[in-house]
Amino acid sequence: MLTTNAFAGIGALVGDPARASMLVALMDGRALTATELATVAGVSPQTASSHLAQLVAGELVAVERQGRHRYHRVATPAIAQMIEGMMAVAATGSANRRAATPTGPKDLAMRRARTCYDHLAGRVAVAIADSMVVRGEIRFGVDGGELTGLGARLLVNAGFYLPQEDGRRGRRAFCRPCLDWSERRPHIAGLVGRALLHHSLEWAWLRTVAGSRAVIVTPLGRRMLASLFELSPDLWEDVV
Repeated sequence: MLTTNAFAGIGALVGDPARASMLVALMDGRALTATELATVAGVSPQTASSHLAQLVAGELVAVERQGRHRYHRVATPAIAQMIEGMMAVAATGSANRRAATPTGPKDLAMRRARTCYDHLAGRVAVAIADSMVVRGEIRFGVDGGELTGLGARLLVNAGFYLPQEDGRRGRRAFCRPCLDWSERRPHIAGLVGRALLHHSLEWAWLRTVAGSRAVIVTPLGRRMLASLFELSPDLWEDVV
């Protein structure tokens, strides 16, 4: 059962600026070393190790060992969803809070398309979700999301691999809305969102940017995504 102490403990872990910076850096789905996260947070390696030990103990971050190295990643998709949601909430509200917190990424490339843990976020991702909702291919509700038969046929016919939906309790969500940090509207998460991102990367519709959550929509990707999801040409107006 959830207790107020447990709830407050999570808030305290996320509330430290250095730990918050580390969690945001891990939101691109990569696993990073303590040294890399120390650089991101602007703290010494010793201080970073202390912060990471607290995040691991609080089950917000998991550690993977490869040889002599230890890599840190966001522990679960639920944690990633919490972080993205908190970023969206922090970017709204009072003028004082907005002045202290950036209202989404300032970089145009990040606003257009970026990773949100293991799925696509930004203007392009929200436009895809909007199109699929309007066309009856996805349904979003207060309890989650649903990929309809029409949507499944669209993606399968286009060559996307969709894992079998597993409704057992505790299993990864098949399809759900995720509130977009910069757009303030939902994009697609869950296994369907993961398929959209990973297959678009495999087919060179998207290209990652080293050291950033931003992803580049390639010329091929613009054509294919626009055709498949009936996206507006306005999405690409700031592409040079």
